[in-house]
Amino acid sequence: MTTRVLICDDSKVARKQLSRILPTDWDVEVEFAENGQEALDVMSSSRFDILFLDLNMPVKDGYETLEALKSFEESPKVIVVSGDVQPQAVARVKEMGAIAFQKKPATADDLRESLIALGLFSEGQKATQTAPEVVTAAEQFTLNEGLQEISNVAMGRAASVLANMLNVFVKLPVPKVNVLEVGELQMALDHSVKDESCSAVSRGFVGSGIAFEALLIFNDSSFPDMAKLLGVAEEINRTVETELLMDASSILVGPFMEAFGRQLNIDFSHGHPVVLGQHVKIKDLINAKKALWKRTLAVEIVYEVENYDIHCDLLLLFTEESVPTLENLLSFLVEDE
Repeated sequence: MTTRVLICDDSKVARKQLSRILPTDWDVEVEFAENGQEALDVMSSSRFDILFLDLNMPVKDGYETLEALKSFEESPKVIVVSGDVQPQAVARVKEMGAIAFQKKPATADDLRESLIALGLFSEGQKATQTAPEVVTAAEQFTLNEGLQEISNVAMGRAASVLANMLNVFVKLPVPKVNVLEVGELQMALDHSVKDESCSAVSRGFVGSGIAFEALLIFNDSSFPDMAKLLGVAEEINRTVETELLMDASSILVGPFMEAFGRQLNIDFSHGHPVVLGQHVKIKDLINAKKALWKRTLAVEIVYEVENYDIHCDLLLLFTEESVPTLENLLSFLVEDE
């Protein structure tokens, strides 16, 4: 009997990756949805046996989708496939009805073992896979799509380290990837940074023809709760704030870069973190690097800690010269096995 599968992920790259590693001897029919709302619309008119569900998506995310599925008279078995590997994230989705959690990027062997253990697949089935969305040419994926997906995975690894270390839950967004002029970069940051003033740490990275700057920007209102979480009891002055910035940068940027580099198979070398500004306006922060950031490929990730007033932006600002190398390295994400 054919198993009907729905893969829900906002990333075209992730949808292709997952469909490609399904067991080749599985009698399965595959369809796709780009966000939770689209998946719910499809499932309201057609029956599916299994839903592979991402968590971080626009329109309706994985948590909202799981909540909505509770009202369905008949819903598919849900396997969450996500880069957000925080223990609390795994526990939450299982409490909401998911039968399993698979971290990104999944491998064919891990997925096969999981499906067998769950009793959803048995070896030796007739191989009759059908998938309406088949993408075989690398050029059909953009640089932005590939960079967004590996940033999403790296973001989840960094959040997990922070969550484990501080016993918190980090709310994660969909990474934004855009080529920005310096004026557009300022507008994007003005929109993201909620306070009138902010503080920032910068660190340069280079490896295999790729050069970029990792910029971590904190709302100034974040300092009291940052101090509380990091166990700093002394009065918060400028020196303590600098230490907090450096500690937070190490916790967030270090694990992110480790996961980011591993996916690209690059061991990035890096400089020492530098405080770019304290209690400054975004325009002053941008002006300090205006000559270097005339036009840049930017990845933006906004981290927020649940139940705490901590809000920060992580930006990766790539040089224009890095773009061709990035395109070549990211092409492996869509190569057929």
